[in-house]
Amino acid sequence: MTNPQLLHLVFGGELEKLDGVTFKDLDKLDLVGIFPNYATAHAAWKAKAQQTVDNAQMRYFVVHLHRLLDPESSTPAS
Repeated sequence: MTNPQLLHLVFGGELEKLDGVTFKDLDKLDLVGIFPNYATAHAAWKAKAQQTVDNAQMRYFVVHLHRLLDPESSTPAS
């Protein structure tokens, strides 16, 4: 049996405030990519987060697209 395709989006940008999730400039969002599973998305997230460690307002996120595409699914994320 093959593993199910569980799409994940990795993106980031500079936040207005450290305690929020409002971006300073939506035109400057960094869309890292869409990945077929959580493990590869997490690796991409970690790499981008480490590249921007000197900018405290820069944040990267992993979005579980498979949960948005099929909210009724009970398939675990990883």
